[in-house]
Amino acid sequence: MFHDLSDFLSGFKMTVVSGLFLLWSLFLLLSKRTVALDPAWVTLVISGYPLLYSATTRLVKQRWLSSAFLISMAMVAALAIGEIFAAGEVAFIMAMGGLLEEKTIDQAKRGLKGLIGLVPDTGCRLDNEGQIEKTVPLSEIALGDRLRVRPGERVPVDGVIVDGYTAIDQSVMTGESLPVQRSVGDEVFGGSINRYGTVDIQATKVGQDTTIQRLISLVQEAENKKSHTQRLADRWAVWLVPIALIVAVGTFGINAVLGYPTLEALTRGVTVLVVFCPCALALATPTSVIAAIGQAAKFGVIVKSGEALEKMGKVDTLAFDKTGTLTQGRLQVSDILPFEEGLTSEELLTYAASAEVKSEHPLGKTVVEAAKTAGLPLLETEAFAMKAGGGVSAVLLEREIFCGSKSYLEEKGIAIPIVLENELEDLREEGKIVILVGSAHGVMGAIALSDCLRKETHRVIADLHQLGSQTLLLTGDHQKTAEYIGKKAGFTVMHGELLPEEKVHRIEELQRRGHVVGMVGDGINDAPALKVADVGVAMAKKGSDISVEAADIALIGDDIGKLIYLKKLSEATLHTIHLNLTLSMVINFIAVALSAIGVLNPVTGALVHNAGSVLVVFNAALLYDRNFHEQPRPKKRKQFQENTLW
Repeated sequence: MFHDLSDFLSGFKMTVVSGLFLLWSLFLLLSKRTVALDPAWVTLVISGYPLLYSATTRLVKQRWLSSAFLISMAMVAALAIGEIFAAGEVAFIMAMGGLLEEKTIDQAKRGLKGLIGLVPDTGCRLDNEGQIEKTVPLSEIALGDRLRVRPGERVPVDGVIVDGYTAIDQSVMTGESLPVQRSVGDEVFGGSINRYGTVDIQATKVGQDTTIQRLISLVQEAENKKSHTQRLADRWAVWLVPIALIVAVGTFGINAVLGYPTLEALTRGVTVLVVFCPCALALATPTSVIAAIGQAAKFGVIVKSGEALEKMGKVDTLAFDKTGTLTQGRLQVSDILPFEEGLTSEELLTYAASAEVKSEHPLGKTVVEAAKTAGLPLLETEAFAMKAGGGVSAVLLEREIFCGSKSYLEEKGIAIPIVLENELEDLREEGKIVILVGSAHGVMGAIALSDCLRKETHRVIADLHQLGSQTLLLTGDHQKTAEYIGKKAGFTVMHGELLPEEKVHRIEELQRRGHVVGMVGDGINDAPALKVADVGVAMAKKGSDISVEAADIALIGDDIGKLIYLKKLSEATLHTIHLNLTLSMVINFIAVALSAIGVLNPVTGALVHNAGSVLVVFNAALLYDRNFHEQPRPKKRKQFQENTLW
């Protein structure tokens, strides 16, 4: 009952009401008017009760001396000598501080629900002869069962293909933008999507052992690790309470020994308790964070908690996913290389797109889209044929055209010149997929497809280095692709072929080495890494809902350039917090000294104490309108040696 009442009384509307009654009390005090009941009593009931309840509960049940206990002592002491306004002022300031802090910690936790939704409820199981199909719940699928997966369906469990050929979208696990070719003997992950042909798989991992279930478990574990830190005032309360009591009692004792009247000595001791309360200290962090979060929101950066912003200011190492984060996240035609004499790039693309126009394969569709975007007319085709895992053929202008892999063209009797082999190998080392185009007369040319780097990526990585941050690339793509893209973007450390749990291990190892690590990603497969990192930053426009929910910070508009703004803002916020803490402690120290010698009484002490809180809030508010878009000043980076880590 009391807990519910505490929640009600500590609400925003009631705190505003308590503030109005406190202003009324101040007006009466300054005008030297009296009423039957001082309005500050209402403030004490509304704002003081939750503090008193919290202090008592923590002391009795948890044996914990919190900042609320020190404030409660000050309130009770002020009441004991008849200083109602002073007691109400302390209660109100702390209530406002609590509301400000609560406003900064609205962590989203819906991502796990979305991740679980990626796991299909059922699977299509075949009998021993592979003929009769039966839809069964996922829980009934056992190791060794044969399952059929049709185009568009999610793979129910981890398994190995025993029949058929397809293209699998396994971005849920690896973040790869391209569907990967899979045939008999290849492994597939549960939760991945079959994009092309019907395949039969044999279950190799079921239940909690599947890769997608392990991914869910990683997110759950990381979520549990992310507990909210106690307020600074609470963390210091173990020392503040006894120190405040010693100083207050010492003030009373010294003044009594010096011959001052008992009431005067007691008043000075109580004033010390009032000004010793850590109100400004409690406001130093949340007000700075509130201002910074408001500033960030203006520029499309959503910060979910004050803790995330503080930690971002301390980050010295940023890990990046590749696909959709550093790159555009979609396949594009990057190179058109005609080899046939007299053939132009436009003509080669026209032939390839016309041959692929009836294809359902993702690579073929990308080629067709490129031709349409370029405004090229598609030719009428005849005798279209397709070979799964190989390529397509079609007759165009009475000429049979073949599009596909090297082995497909060789199968059709088209020889690949040695000089061309070298060029193709260079393209593959750049992480590009190559479609060869040929006819009975030989190879006509090659079309390369790749996921292109964002134009601002190199500048962002260079600016991060200027700001003193170390960077590294963690991706599920092939190692050669990671190295090519990484070097182009300006990275010196690149790791490819990583599953989600391996990304987590890399980050945890960096943390064990003493680095404060931020993770920047956009895919479902990045969710565990975003959670386990000290700060997770998600690309919010193209990023999955799950990665955005898993992250601490979201960049709206899919602009990675906002990362530089975020880094500078968070560092400035940290600086402001430290300055506010210093100011609050200096003001408190001076106020305690003045209280001890009788310059301040409980009322004037409360006003000085309140002025300190206002100064802290004003300094924090300056963050809101500061410009953080200028070029960064060079800083020294905290380096790590690759060979000492992995």
